[in-house]
Amino acid sequence: MTNKIYALRKQNGLSQQELAERVGTTGQQIGHLESGRRKLTQDWMERLSVGLGCAPADLLGSALSTSKPSGPSPKPQPNPQPARPSGDTAMRTATIERRTKETEISVTVNLDGSGEYSVETGIGFLDHMLEQLSRHSLIDLTVRAKGDLHIDFHHTTEDTGIAIGEAVAQALGDRAGITRYGSALIPMDETLTRVALDVSNRPYLVWRVDFSRPKLGDMDTELFKEWFQAFAQSAGLTLHVENIYGENNHHIVESCYKGLARALRQALDIDPRKSDAVPSTKGVLGGSL
Repeated sequence: MTNKIYALRKQNGLSQQELAERVGTTGQQIGHLESGRRKLTQDWMERLSVGLGCAPADLLGSALSTSKPSGPSPKPQPNPQPARPSGDTAMRTATIERRTKETEISVTVNLDGSGEYSVETGIGFLDHMLEQLSRHSLIDLTVRAKGDLHIDFHHTTEDTGIAIGEAVAQALGDRAGITRYGSALIPMDETLTRVALDVSNRPYLVWRVDFSRPKLGDMDTELFKEWFQAFAQSAGLTLHVENIYGENNHHIVESCYKGLARALRQALDIDPRKSDAVPSTKGVLGGSL
């Protein structure tokens, strides 16, 4: 059965994200509901009717017409308190607290976000890369890290990769419904980098990236591989990163992070045709092939 969510949303002058904020979900979920990729349950009808200022029954029927219905329509209610999603519509979020004698790190991720970030690691260049990761993957990311920077940047860089990876893995749960594979070819001026990944729960990193300088700012360029290794291991990714060509070291490493972000954006997206199934013939991701 078609529904009238799109028509009513347009009638109220709302974007998918604005409606999502009213009912306590994500813009992606609203898109799935409008297209019929998500079942319009009674719970969803009640929540959406509040956000759209209509009766639940008004959501059913033809979705083709965007004309205003005759007679007075109920006045939209302004921004009710969001209801918490449940079941297969729950938002994929996680918070990780990681403390050692070398670092103290807190990470929060929302895999169904909009690329909002707040990053403070004490390492300016690493902050810049993690902001790129969030912005281009659309993963909302909050990172707070304190580390033994008086020694060097190694522990903070590696442990940040571990903590973000653990948060992503926790938010994924059993990984049901994900597209699983993702890839990106990222140009940045004279640089071209290819990233391919499988959210397989079988960690492996192939790193074919060389730098012509030992440092970018105060950060050792050798630490970028350590971050990618830590992230792939903790998130459970088979991850291939290859800089095909490039000269500017800043462009090379930034294209790696942007490539990771874009590949994650593909791989973590929910497959509307199999949103309830783990994408593996084994029925579980991880272990042997």
